[in-house]
Amino acid sequence: MSAHRLKNGGLLINRAKPVNFTFDGKSYQGFEGDTLASALLANGVTLMGRSFKYHRPRGCLSAGSEEPNAIVEMRSGARREPNTRATMAELYEGLEAKSQNRFPSLAFDVQSVNQLLSPFLTAGFYYKTFMWPASFWEPIYEKIIRRSAGLGSAAVEPDPDTYEHSHDHCDVLVVGGGPAGLAAALSAAKSGGRVILAEEQMAFGGMVSPSDKIDGKAADKWVAETLAKLAAMKNVTIMPRTTVFGYYDHNVMAALERVSDHVKEPEDGMPRQRLWTLRAKEVVLACGSHERAMTFDNNDKPGVMLNNAVRTFVEKFGVSPGKKIAIVTTNDDAYRTAEILLDAGVAVAVIADARTELSDAASRMKARGVTIDLGTVPRQANGGKRVKSLTLQTLDGEVTRTFGCDCVAMAGGYSPDVHLVSQTGVAPVWDDALKGFVPPAPIRAERSAGASKGSFDLAACLEEGHAAGLEAASAAGFDAKAGNAPSAEAIANGPIAAIWRCAGNGKAFVDFQNDVTAKDITLAEQEGFVSVEHAKRYTTLGMATDQGKTSNVTGIGILAEARGEPIPDVGTTRFRPPYSPVAIGAFAGHERGYEFQPVRRTAMHACGEKLGAVFVEAGQWLRPQYFPKPNEGVMEAIYRESKQVRETAGICDVSSLGKIEIFGDDAGEFLNRLYINGWKLLKPGKARYGLMLREDGFVFDDGTTSRLADDHFFMTTTTANAARVLSHMEHASQVLWPDLDVQFCSATEQWCGVAVAGPNARKILEKAFGKALDMSEEALPFMGVQTFEWNGTTARIFRISFSGELAYEVNVPWTYGEEMWNAIWDAGQDHGLIPYGTEALSVLRIEKGHVAGNELDGRTTAADMGLGRMMSSKKPFIGQKLAGREGMIAEDREQLVGLKLIEGADRLRGGAHLFEDADDANRENDLGWITSVCDSPQLGCWIGLGYLKGGVEAYAGKTLYAVNPLFGEAPAVEVVSPHFFDPKGERLNG
Repeated sequence: MSAHRLKNGGLLINRAKPVNFTFDGKSYQGFEGDTLASALLANGVTLMGRSFKYHRPRGCLSAGSEEPNAIVEMRSGARREPNTRATMAELYEGLEAKSQNRFPSLAFDVQSVNQLLSPFLTAGFYYKTFMWPASFWEPIYEKIIRRSAGLGSAAVEPDPDTYEHSHDHCDVLVVGGGPAGLAAALSAAKSGGRVILAEEQMAFGGMVSPSDKIDGKAADKWVAETLAKLAAMKNVTIMPRTTVFGYYDHNVMAALERVSDHVKEPEDGMPRQRLWTLRAKEVVLACGSHERAMTFDNNDKPGVMLNNAVRTFVEKFGVSPGKKIAIVTTNDDAYRTAEILLDAGVAVAVIADARTELSDAASRMKARGVTIDLGTVPRQANGGKRVKSLTLQTLDGEVTRTFGCDCVAMAGGYSPDVHLVSQTGVAPVWDDALKGFVPPAPIRAERSAGASKGSFDLAACLEEGHAAGLEAASAAGFDAKAGNAPSAEAIANGPIAAIWRCAGNGKAFVDFQNDVTAKDITLAEQEGFVSVEHAKRYTTLGMATDQGKTSNVTGIGILAEARGEPIPDVGTTRFRPPYSPVAIGAFAGHERGYEFQPVRRTAMHACGEKLGAVFVEAGQWLRPQYFPKPNEGVMEAIYRESKQVRETAGICDVSSLGKIEIFGDDAGEFLNRLYINGWKLLKPGKARYGLMLREDGFVFDDGTTSRLADDHFFMTTTTANAARVLSHMEHASQVLWPDLDVQFCSATEQWCGVAVAGPNARKILEKAFGKALDMSEEALPFMGVQTFEWNGTTARIFRISFSGELAYEVNVPWTYGEEMWNAIWDAGQDHGLIPYGTEALSVLRIEKGHVAGNELDGRTTAADMGLGRMMSSKKPFIGQKLAGREGMIAEDREQLVGLKLIEGADRLRGGAHLFEDADDANRENDLGWITSVCDSPQLGCWIGLGYLKGGVEAYAGKTLYAVNPLFGEAPAVEVVSPHFFDPKGERLNG
């Protein structure tokens, strides 16, 4: 066992509390405070995953959110979550984790054969392959690509956890809880301003070491004391386990708080994660930095890690990734790690320093007996599923010697974390001394401090953080007194060497998650992808879930060398949200299932429930779909309801229809311009059916509008389009015709309504409303409207019909809904009144050939629906000009037809396409499609509405085939008029 738990140390773990967990079905034990990665290393497990493209064995590279290799599947069942970084997953009792992207096992992955195919899987291979022959695409290529795509498997069951959305405001937001962030939060908080401190990790302190001294005390003690001070301040909010992943306009920041990811199951009422929207007057970015890997052959073998990751595992978790560790470096930070390893009793095999001069830090390590090879870089990591030795070479590429080791720590330099800065819309600038990109002058109310600004010395981080906090508080309007910044010993670091690619012929990885090698980048340049943005997309460099945190600068350096230009001329790619992966559930929050949108219930919802209604969502409303009797199936209930309405009477809740009150002297003219038919001459007390077009000439919505007075109209719209119609009217009123005297408002929630249809409808309403209402033919003819007083309130009755039967719609104020329903229901018991739902309503309107939502699909014209004659030629209206385009009035356009099932299937299905020959069904021969179907009680067969090229005139009485490949059906249908039942409308008068 090479990686192992140290006998001492581990700032974050509690050795008194062991924790049991499993990985790939095998049981292990760690301690409270471990991450999954540290616990696996403590148990000697270094192989944690397989790479995406080549399926090479991989172990963890880092110890934080930048991890590209140790990507695992957490939990099981409905809580299964793929692509979780083992370095960020906190250990809890009973944790289940599995490796992914391997088959049949992690140790033996048959897809690792891809390594043999690597010469054919170079950068852009997906652009160059699978192109020929074209006939292979669907049956072969597409299936191969789909099987290979992705890394993990998502849960197939509904997620049982909850997610929350929260909002907060502050004067100063500090992102990052390292020394710079803590100093900034403390100095800002002392001003009295409201401060939020967000830290991605479970613990604060960043990369400070117990051996560091701040204000004369151990750094970890200073961190604890500073947190205690901040926690005691009422104006400070501390947010651990919170990743600020997005920086948007007006200093709006998006953050993800991992509330209970570190427990097996959240407690009742506790969300798993919380998505924060933070609005800050001023921002301090103390996000730290990311260490870069060195690019040499086989640098991806398990056991090859970042230098600061090795240090983190030793100091914070009491775990050594190896027993004998080789260090390769371009800077002095490696010597800090070497010192910590030696103090922990871990052997250092060699320190290969790319620089040619001995720095002070190197001298100290040499004095402790560590072998230091100056002017050397790694050539190749050797071993199978674990590194066993490291071969070195000179800067010129001459191989020197090989050292036995079981871990390699890479110190390729640090890249300031400029992701959030980049999201503000500015490009980072190159700092040649740091060999990295640093934040430019800010364009928002923000400033950077510490390592994210390019200051890697502890003393400088504390000073910059303190100053940034004061500056932010002052800019937010508070009296920020300078005070003294926390102090630490300044350490002079030697220069850093820029080594982007160590000479070699093997696979040297730059982007570990996407398997992008140094050769891929040079190949991109050779093939003309010289722009950094083009090279990124051609090679997929930095496009994985880690967003290029460890690879971006190295890749740009290699591209710059290939182009023979300095890095500032090559530039850098930009970063976009999210900074690290965010679960879709967090974005959804509570808005899923019935909470996806507000559930709206009509005033008579309880009446439907009492009668056993099965409800369906229509828009945001719950409407009765059908009313089954005991032991009655869906189709039986629908058949019975629709049949009964035509024989006696039925009552239907239509409250969800959009309702708009329209006022003003120009209200009639306004409607004249909205609808395709005329409205100015409509008399008060009358209703009319109207059709609206979009500006492009296609049908937008339909409904009835009634004139209640000279300057007062009442419009109804379809349920789904209510809000869109109101918005359409607002645009027309405010932008197109602001000179018209017209006002309107939504009244959907003010009026509830029922439709009473059937031969007995008039008798029932006369009994329900008594002398309050005159329902004679003279007083209330077809398309007539009355306003009347009933039970102390104003009610409206409209004689309109959607079913083709004698029918009325009655509207009363919302609070009177149940009272009205009960009055009509009681009155109808002697007249065969039944409740009917939306399904029976659909059957009734299909039998009459009335168009509805399925026919108004945004692609149809008034003429397509047989309503072309409604379009007035005497007035202008929205969509008039474009509705007359050649293609909109072509004779071979699909027009509304009726269809009757002849034979070949038990039923018709909506969505089937119409063909003359079922055996020659292809796009070229497609004649149209079916929009709505039903089993008609009146006709005794299945019927449907649809759109057919040329319409009824072209195919009346002919047989076509309704081809439905999904169900393997192609029944024969007869083309008939869409007006199946009572085409003359004789039943409208009862």
